[in-house]
Amino acid sequence: MRSIRLPEPPSASLGTPEIFEGGAFSVVRRAIIIGNGFPGAENQCVGLVRALGLADRQTLYRVTRPRGPINYWFRWLPVSLHKKLDYAIKRLFGESRLFMLLQRKKVLPLPLQNGRVSGLSSVLEADSRMIAKMAQETFDKEGPLLVVSSGWDTISVASSIRRLAPQSVFVVQIQHPRTHLDRFDMVVTPQHDYYPLTPSGQREIPRFIRRWITPREPPGSNVVLTVGALHKVDSSELRRAALAWHNELAPLPKPLLVINIGGPTSHCRYGTDLAKQLTDALLKVLPSCGSVRVSFSRRTPEKVSSIILTQFSGNPKVYIWDGEEPNPHMGHLAWADAFVITADSISMLSEACSTGKPVYVAGAERCTWKFSAFHKTLRDRGMVRPFTGEEDMSESWCYPPLNDAGDAADRIRNALAERGWSVRR
Repeated sequence: MRSIRLPEPPSASLGTPEIFEGGAFSVVRRAIIIGNGFPGAENQCVGLVRALGLADRQTLYRVTRPRGPINYWFRWLPVSLHKKLDYAIKRLFGESRLFMLLQRKKVLPLPLQNGRVSGLSSVLEADSRMIAKMAQETFDKEGPLLVVSSGWDTISVASSIRRLAPQSVFVVQIQHPRTHLDRFDMVVTPQHDYYPLTPSGQREIPRFIRRWITPREPPGSNVVLTVGALHKVDSSELRRAALAWHNELAPLPKPLLVINIGGPTSHCRYGTDLAKQLTDALLKVLPSCGSVRVSFSRRTPEKVSSIILTQFSGNPKVYIWDGEEPNPHMGHLAWADAFVITADSISMLSEACSTGKPVYVAGAERCTWKFSAFHKTLRDRGMVRPFTGEEDMSESWCYPPLNDAGDAADRIRNALAERGWSVRR
């Protein structure tokens, strides 16, 4: 198999002393991540910070919402309003039996408030005033502060930090915030988020609701368009994973095929039909595989996973991860020779395409809207092929690895340079 050299994450070097580069106050040497408790959003921030070479100087703050089944229905409200409403409800009904009974039921609780997602030991509550004040008071000694956030709940906090300390921070919002983009110094978002502006998107949107669809205008100069989702998979992470999973994955017969199965979404609808299609295709390619590893996500419906389990649980070539820790995902990325991934997961496809290894997509024909645009981009770049069951897994192919985080980091460095700032190297 042809080897692929992945981009190296930036690392600190001796270089020119900061005093000759404009002084310490012009060098970005630290980063704050504003998270929302969900790995899919926080890992994108971590990946961008890593690509900028600030992984060892990052601090994670998290925006948290009130918990409980009643609060589940208010999850679309701005966090500040949600907290006020929760306080009012508790004051009015906190002692009632019905309220106490409802609160005992657990409906989609948020993840525990800790830093395990980002490899950090503790997480602080995000407070825009406190962070802005800290950035201003430490500017002369520590230099500018990079703020990176992702997710709906983080928008108001990140934009408030920029409003309160515009001369001391550089704020990057990942994923389109569906609001005025000038509230941020930089917005990093996939190009398929602008699908509503394309001819195909315009044909799919009824004229009377177009004014309510965002974005309404093309990206401006402070918008970085990526192909997929940012993530923290780079060469150093893969090397670390290769060592950690060497004893378990290295001895497996080659080629090693890794299958990642997500779950249906509003724009990628499927059920047992895709499970049966995937099963039939896998049975056909199994003779050309040395070994197969299958992983389900938290979103995978039981009716889908049960079909896969029934068909392959007794097959000596196939190992199905049981969902217990440790999660082999990074090990699979490091050791796999090829991937099969369901079309619903932009994150898993983005990670796999960053390895330069063959990636096959199952179920892309079931996707609509911006998902179909994303898959077309990957196909046009030669990064993915449909999984039909006619493939010979012993044959390999390659392409330039997807490096969205590195490309976004370069744009941010250029924007910082225009302000007279630079990133510590």
